[in-house]
Amino acid sequence: MLTFAQNEKQKNKAQYKQNAFEIFFTPSQHDSVLYIYMKAQNINTAPRAERCVLVALTTKRQDERKTEEYLDELEFLARTAGAECLARFMQKADGPSAVTYVGTGKLQEIRDYIAAREDGDEAVDLAIFDDELTAKQLQNIEKALQVRVLDRTSLILDIFAMRARTASAKTQVELAQNQYLLPRLRRMWTHLERQGGGSGGGGGKGMVGLRGPGETQLEMDRRIILSRMALLKKRLAEIDKQKTTQRQGRGRLIRVALVGYTNVGKSTLINLLSGSDVFAENKLFATLDTTVRKIIVQNLPFLLSDTVGFIRKLPTELVSSFKSTLDEVREADLLLHVVDVSHPDFEEQIDVVTRTLSDLGCAESPVITIFNKIDAYRWTEKEPDDLTPPGRENVSLSDLRRTWMARLGDDTIFISARERTGLEDLRAMLYRRVRELHVQKYPYNDFLFTQYDEAGNAY
Repeated sequence: MLTFAQNEKQKNKAQYKQNAFEIFFTPSQHDSVLYIYMKAQNINTAPRAERCVLVALTTKRQDERKTEEYLDELEFLARTAGAECLARFMQKADGPSAVTYVGTGKLQEIRDYIAAREDGDEAVDLAIFDDELTAKQLQNIEKALQVRVLDRTSLILDIFAMRARTASAKTQVELAQNQYLLPRLRRMWTHLERQGGGSGGGGGKGMVGLRGPGETQLEMDRRIILSRMALLKKRLAEIDKQKTTQRQGRGRLIRVALVGYTNVGKSTLINLLSGSDVFAENKLFATLDTTVRKIIVQNLPFLLSDTVGFIRKLPTELVSSFKSTLDEVREADLLLHVVDVSHPDFEEQIDVVTRTLSDLGCAESPVITIFNKIDAYRWTEKEPDDLTPPGRENVSLSDLRRTWMARLGDDTIFISARERTGLEDLRAMLYRRVRELHVQKYPYNDFLFTQYDEAGNAY
């Protein structure tokens, strides 16, 4: 136990070091000098991953199993953004509260969990909610929890901002972020007061140096955001015009587009078919920018494009902002719908993609369904004396093949892009379908060159 005098001595010593640090180094040098000092003292300088808690509701339309699946996906999103999840909170309710999303009791439970870890190594930095929150809900929840609060939409927008590389993607993401932010402007600074209006004379309330249009800072911020959005939309219109010109200059070739849920293996597949090196990673939204590659199967060339993946509860801001990117899907002659067959809820993912394609006006486009990741498919055989109805986890891959191939006919194939299983069958299917479309669209056989065998005979 240190005495009072020893405590004071240590405080004075620390204060002296701080004063010396500020005297001998300028503010711009503080961070670099502090970093060198910490490395010399073997202090860990790596940035700590933010820690979060996840919150969701269980309702009549969304049972507990479905909520757990949504939280699994939300945790995957959080890890993709660089956050570490510490706990999950679920509440049964008829619907979200208009004030705090969850009830006051559950909100207090979350607050107690956060408060218990405030001074430890597992302090919580933010709370992430599975549904989109209103400005009122955000303000009330942040006031109660005393940590940053995000919803699914803002988390997806953050990942998109992190993944954006080209000017086109960055512009589209910024527009989506501004569209999301506009109705959620809040009083975050002390200067958010009404500016002094009037002339300062004749009873006016204006003061010298503070006379202005008489609008609040929130109104000014709103006006700035609207002006910025108008500029971004103008830039996107120019980008859209450029991309339309690029698509027109690609020659008379059949266009094929890869579509599907995020993280199902679309980029890996285009790499295998084209021999290119499109960025692929086991994280959500690894691809934002549309990538187009020329593919030649036997004697048939065509264009294959990799597009942004879809997701449940996809923000409407992103759909409208990524119009120029999704035009590749709208203008495609054939869609390759890639499905992660190893995912326990792949059927709902198929429904999400189908609805999104319908919203884009592609409901009538020809589609080939590619069930990928058969190497990761797992199932459990039922016991002979188990008389309960078989569940999704009891269906073998062979039974699944028969089910979906009977439903979709020749437009279904099962492959493993990682193990390269079924790729030759996929090439044969692509050749057959693309050739049919090519002959229909270009009856004069443009680009469809003749093949010859070793004896020089055409076939």
